[in-house]
Amino acid sequence: MLISLVLGGIVGAVLGLTGAGGGILAVPALVVGMGWPMQQATPVALVAVAGSAALGALEGFRRGLVRYRAAFLMAAAGVPLTALGVRLAHVLPQRVLLALFAATMLVVAGRLLRQALRTPGDAVQASPLCVGRVNPDTGRLVWSWPAGVALASTGAVTGLMTGLLGVGGGFVIVPMLRKFTDVSMHGIVATSLMVIALVGTGGVIATLAAGTHAPLDVTLWFTATTALGMAAGRGVSRLLSARHVQVGFAAALVCVALGLLVKAGLGG
Repeated sequence: MLISLVLGGIVGAVLGLTGAGGGILAVPALVVGMGWPMQQATPVALVAVAGSAALGALEGFRRGLVRYRAAFLMAAAGVPLTALGVRLAHVLPQRVLLALFAATMLVVAGRLLRQALRTPGDAVQASPLCVGRVNPDTGRLVWSWPAGVALASTGAVTGLMTGLLGVGGGFVIVPMLRKFTDVSMHGIVATSLMVIALVGTGGVIATLAAGTHAPLDVTLWFTATTALGMAAGRGVSRLLSARHVQVGFAAALVCVALGLLVKAGLGG
């Protein structure tokens, strides 16, 4: 029980420091810290990440940052795919799942380092793939078929990853929204948190429906301490440089990914 409390606090602190992508550490924390297989860790991690994301999304709603139509579209495309991801997770060997998770973490770490090491003078160019633009007069997203397809595709990939690896999917949603829309970064993060909350809930239901057992006491304590850790992490994040946080998070991801690869090499 004590281990789950500590792990939840650590995951929550990382969530608070990094935003939508920090939940990627929840499953490895339970796999390594509790000795669980990934299939058992998935629903517990998703309850904690989805709950914390819901709190962040509510704050975004209060500030008028959430693009809720886009979020609902992505969730509608993503939730059905969580069941497919869960099915794949129960078919694939444990060592393959661990290797996939490690590879995902290394990709995310590489992207974070590239962003962090970009010099302040580097101009951020508009994406040539931007199909969803905000109307400057109304502040609303201008909808079109390309925009709808791009958002639905993003949601579908997120749902598949959520079911397969037990991740919230912020590392998919945020870069895709930056690529396909010109929504502000604050709006992107708030919208992604709403998608994570909705798709993560769908992932929990799909995982439990597949017969995975999630200990209720551990789930509740892990979720509660994740929420508390997130609040503490947000407070500390105001005192730290965003670049230093990115570099530190990337380094942590690399270390955890290497640990998962070793575990996979030893047979899971």
